[in-house]
Amino acid sequence: MRHGQVRRPNGALLLWVLLAVLLGAVVLSFGTGPLKLPPGDVLQAISARFGLADPQSVSARDMGVIWQLRIPRALLGALVGASLAMAGVALQGLFGNPLADPGIVGVSQGAALGAVAAIVLGAGALGVWLIPLAAFAGGAGATTLIYLLARPGRGEGTATLLLVGIAIGAGCSAAVGFLTYIASESELQSLVFWQMGSLAQASWSDVVTVAPVFVIGLLALIRLATALDMLALGERQARHIGLDVARTRLLLVAFSALLVGAAVAFAGSVSFVGLVVPHLVRMMAGPGHRWLLPLSGVAGALLIVVADTAARTLDPPSEIPLGLFSAALGAPFFLWLVLRKRGKGQA
Repeated sequence: MRHGQVRRPNGALLLWVLLAVLLGAVVLSFGTGPLKLPPGDVLQAISARFGLADPQSVSARDMGVIWQLRIPRALLGALVGASLAMAGVALQGLFGNPLADPGIVGVSQGAALGAVAAIVLGAGALGVWLIPLAAFAGGAGATTLIYLLARPGRGEGTATLLLVGIAIGAGCSAAVGFLTYIASESELQSLVFWQMGSLAQASWSDVVTVAPVFVIGLLALIRLATALDMLALGERQARHIGLDVARTRLLLVAFSALLVGAAVAFAGSVSFVGLVVPHLVRMMAGPGHRWLLPLSGVAGALLIVVADTAARTLDPPSEIPLGLFSAALGAPFFLWLVLRKRGKGQA
């Protein structure tokens, strides 16, 4: 190894390690909560459902808690975390800015506005897909507007992106506030969920409904890994080596908004996952998107599963909103990144 060269772990090895840790965290989350279940009982309940153990060895209560509450919640949390983290990687590549994050630059607020509008205006009664579609439309609109106003190559750097994102996020938040003001009492109870972020309402129907959307978005972004590496060279250089920049930008906007919209529609506003996770993974595995995207997805899933497990166990029987955990982790990390970039003269 040459002097000054950073030696990074093998991407495949790191992926397997993160997957093993994620699997352990998911299994532990099945037994963790106001009703604590030993790992042996959890494995017995899972085995009994697949016919590998005697169903009579597990109580109906434990089976109900594990299979109807905790397993769909953990699966939905993993999908949400993976989507937000990979969308963060895609947005950072799209904007050419490592501080881009769905929650910071207004994409999550746009998605939340779409979802809240669908709830308050009664569109949610028209079908289970309408709220996620409205969240996708809001996220796509916010992403497109931000890109047009703060696209790479204009020379303003981080400050312009953050200011544009703050302005759009504030406008979306104001619209959400107005919709909250005119909402009925029953709608207000639902809107608290969107504003604070939570997986408390997770169900198997949610997982089955949203899983195809997540899978499509995640696979699409992984296929764009090479294009993101080419964009990192600059748009002009990317064109010279054969990349269709306009088409790539459109795909990145569409699939990032799809993932953020689906995550917001089913988990509410959970911020900073798309900022913290890609940075930590980039420190371990380097900037190449071939490994950065899948590793960020697994690490994001791990972060949300662990945070949600803590949210429902620290103050039983009450539940701390998931968004508070992500904000408490992300806010100081974001401040550290800004100060670090300013110290290098990059802001």
